[in-house]
Amino acid sequence: MSKIVVVGSLHYDIMLDAPHRPEKGETVMGSACRYKFGGKGGNQALAAARAGAEVQFIGAVGADEPGRFLLAALQGAGVAIADVQVIKDVASGMSVAISDAEGDYGAVVVSGANQHIAPSALRREPLWQQAAMLILQNEVAAETNLLAATAAKARSIPVCINAAPARPLDPALERLIDLLVVNAVEARDMCGVAVEDLASAIAAAETLARRFPQVVVTAGEHGVAFCQRGEAAMSQPAEKIRLVSTHGAGDCFTGMLCRALSQQQSLADAVRLANAAAAKHVSGG
Repeated sequence: MSKIVVVGSLHYDIMLDAPHRPEKGETVMGSACRYKFGGKGGNQALAAARAGAEVQFIGAVGADEPGRFLLAALQGAGVAIADVQVIKDVASGMSVAISDAEGDYGAVVVSGANQHIAPSALRREPLWQQAAMLILQNEVAAETNLLAATAAKARSIPVCINAAPARPLDPALERLIDLLVVNAVEARDMCGVAVEDLASAIAAAETLARRFPQVVVTAGEHGVAFCQRGEAAMSQPAEKIRLVSTHGAGDCFTGMLCRALSQQQSLADAVRLANAAAAKHVSGG
């Protein structure tokens, strides 16, 4: 079975439920608190593994209780963790997210150990054997992403980046990317097209496809647009669901998308499967 290699972040998430997210200087009384596995890299690895992929994870945690929690969650989902480093004297990454009554959320992330992934972990040849795809995100150092993408492309392994959170991409990294996955905000920041509906998501996808071979733009409740360079963009509407929480929806989408593509599914079919998986996720399924 071909595997997916994920290089990315691991966060110990503290999830708070509140009627609304606080304004500057405001204290809001919440209704619940949960502790969850998180980090965009970790969430995408779990989504791909739960979809049936063999997944190998490269990342870093601290020698602390959150780090042990994160490693146990990866192992429990069947993700290989031999290349996850445990770093002394650096805390594991963490985040605090506030989910409001409508199911939307805002979060603050502290990267911690995620910024200390050793380059040597990316040079082990066994890591890349039988790999069908590399998944990256922007929650680790830009240098880590460039090293990983360079190693993958040297072995003709396709590179996907979920460019979140938004930040300028190193031109050297951009040239190595086969598939770009962004949400409405990230698409706007990367190409200047304000994504407010499916029509504008299509416009953003077509604009970004001038720079990347394949592009997927997720537009929340509107749906998703996707484009292959040189072709007209296409779209799929969002599935009608009862929203529980949008937290982790994009990561679920990306994990399923890359799983499908690693099985030689077309981009359109992979987007359809990912769209359905994300809809199930946000509805609490």
